[in-house]
Amino acid sequence: MKISATIITCNEERNVPRAIESLRCCDEILVVDSGSTDRTVEIARKFGARVIEAGWRGYAGQKNFASEQASHDWILSIDADEALSEDLEAEIWQLKKNGPEYDAYTVPRLAQYLGRWILYSGWYPDRKIRLFDRRKARWVGDYVHESVVCDGRVGHLQGNLLHFTCGSLSEHLKTMDRYTTLAAEELAARRARIGYRHLLVEPAWTFFRTYVLKRGFLDGVEGLAIAYMAALYTFLKYAKARFMSPGR
Repeated sequence: MKISATIITCNEERNVPRAIESLRCCDEILVVDSGSTDRTVEIARKFGARVIEAGWRGYAGQKNFASEQASHDWILSIDADEALSEDLEAEIWQLKKNGPEYDAYTVPRLAQYLGRWILYSGWYPDRKIRLFDRRKARWVGDYVHESVVCDGRVGHLQGNLLHFTCGSLSEHLKTMDRYTTLAAEELAARRARIGYRHLLVEPAWTFFRTYVLKRGFLDGVEGLAIAYMAALYTFLKYAKARFMSPGR
């Protein structure tokens, strides 16, 4: 079992060394870069990755392109701001030794937000398929929140994939602006009707669900920030979609 690790990048010079260094269990590391203006490409090559520079195809399209360009059928796809934990790395080494029993594997993601590991707020375990046989699985999603669908059997690994999210609220707001625009474009493309329920009730419900029902209060002040940001995300997504829609 040989594995190609794939990472899509654009201006990730801060994150890409950590991501690449965590991939010792892989037989190839492939970085697909979409026009970085910082030192991402130079650093990725310095750390031993094969780099392909390619135009942006959307998140799912870019990740499928990376899978297609890989040298091996088994793909381990991570984002530039992620890294394998030691436990997950050891688990993948063991999987390579014994051979796969499934066509794809989910991993739990443990996120660091404002310097704190988040265990509640609906953020953990946040299981995602990240290790898969490209002959049986592919990325889907036209706008945002892309995911892997598998036509075969799916197993589950236990080691954490570490996700180093926003280090500041300013960074979070900047990221949120980009993602809410993509989410709004998806709603507008579906001609979704946006009413006051979406703008008033759903943000409040999102805060309550995140902070109370999903026990975000156990994540401290960071959990409170996550709940507020989740509510704001919901409002912005619907507000942007409403203003994108003709004849609103």
